[in-house]
Amino acid sequence: MPENRFTGEIARRYDRVHGERSRPAVVDATAACLAELAVGGRALEFAIGTGRIALPLAAAGVEVAGIELSVDMLAEFDAKDGSATIDTVVGDMATTIVDGNFALVYLVYNTITNLITQDEQVACFENAARHLRPGGRFVIENLVPNLRELPPGAPGRVFGLDEDYVGVDDFIDRTHKQISRSRHFRRIDDRTFSEFTAPFRYVWPAELDLMARIAGMTLEHRWADWDRSEFTGESPSHVSVWRKP
Repeated sequence: MPENRFTGEIARRYDRVHGERSRPAVVDATAACLAELAVGGRALEFAIGTGRIALPLAAAGVEVAGIELSVDMLAEFDAKDGSATIDTVVGDMATTIVDGNFALVYLVYNTITNLITQDEQVACFENAARHLRPGGRFVIENLVPNLRELPPGAPGRVFGLDEDYVGVDDFIDRTHKQISRSRHFRRIDDRTFSEFTAPFRYVWPAELDLMARIAGMTLEHRWADWDRSEFTGESPSHVSVWRKP
């Protein structure tokens, strides 16, 4: 089972720390796209977290269920209005089963990289296919690995820097396992910073397409963002949609 890193204070501060992802423009575009892809059917969120997307999607009339590894994240979710309408299961997204089938399974905000082996990522695709009804869709939002931004000879790069925050990505295995380490330092007071460091397995869009084929799904769409803008070689992230026959 994947390691649960979102515990205690990390879970309690999650929404505040990632406030930019909760901006109405981001949430509304995400929920609107997912609602259309669900075509009136049920939706299952892998790693539902604090409900940033599941709650507005349910408010839009989609029946939503969720899987979440962290009971602390689910505690934050359960404290929110509307959470009682969404069934959740504690478990990991690569193996946990939810009753019934779904028109849509989705996984947002780079969360596929929390699975730090290729086998676990493949199992996640297989688990998504297992839950989908015929013709159903699996959707992933993920960064495109940014190794080309590394300075020559440098193991990592600073991706965020201001008076209260420093973010660093170290690419600690670029040959076999594709492991990066994301390090976040946030100011607590004038003398203290908190640190959250976790490994991730970065993965390329074409590799995800192969995982989908292994699970019996084929690529239907790939966009640069939830607004369905064109994905190009310069796009820093992608929203990909695979369909079960």
